[in-house]
Amino acid sequence: MSTPKIFESEYRFCLILWREEPINSTRLAKICKEELGWSRTTTYTVIKRLRDRGVVRNENATVTALVTKEEVQIAQMDELLDKTFEGSLPAFIAAFARRQSLSEDEAEALRRLIEK
Repeated sequence: MSTPKIFESEYRFCLILWREEPINSTRLAKICKEELGWSRTTTYTVIKRLRDRGVVRNENATVTALVTKEEVQIAQMDELLDKTFEGSLPAFIAAFARRQSLSEDEAEALRRLIEK
């Protein structure tokens, strides 16, 4: 099963959920008000949309994630790779390396990843 698409504002919501879960929906709405400036109804609408897409579960007013942060990040990277770099990981890494200065430790970590 593929990871459902999560849009930017939904991702920010999910960051809160992953940090706080399992969490009561009323408490979640309060945190979203504080951190995202959302109204209670906006939070409940996002919960419903994500529930309908299989991203979260909301049972007995307790919200939990059905997908992990890592699953979402991988799906978003796959989409970026396909859409922007025609599926080419080397093209992505080359573009990233030209734009980003890497420390020796980061470069070494990349070398180890590539060798695996």
